[in-house]
Amino acid sequence: MVELRAFVDGACSGNPGPGGWGVVLQARKNGKIVKKRELSGGEKHTTNNRMELTAAIRALESLTRSAEITMVTDSQYVKNGITRWIKKWKSEGWSRRSGEPVKNVDLWRQLDHARERHKVKWEWTRGHAGDPGNERADQLARKGMKPFLR
Repeated sequence: MVELRAFVDGACSGNPGPGGWGVVLQARKNGKIVKKRELSGGEKHTTNNRMELTAAIRALESLTRSAEITMVTDSQYVKNGITRWIKKWKSEGWSRRSGEPVKNVDLWRQLDHARERHKVKWEWTRGHAGDPGNERADQLARKGMKPFLR
């Protein structure tokens, strides 16, 4: 059986500032990578959280058919938001407990929509701790940010 994994990461120079996102998609069979695809991009003026969310969205949107996939992120914001907080946000009209609107609601809606046709398992990994997939996603995020740096 083929296992799909996506390592996603965002980066920002200044927060807000120029930012980038990176994705490493892997198809694995018996623990070995049999196919890999990398994606990256960036924006002139953004935040780190927006780039973290964008990476996850781009990973899911790049899949051409329904899939079971493990999404690996070093962002507690993304992992907790999509696995714990989003149900409450939606039930309260995309508002937080304080009554303030959810930050980055446009991207949370996109991520929620992007995951609908997939079975997604979310994993957190510590950033910059030697996980090869996470390290490569970070490199891709920095590459995506590069054209927007002065």
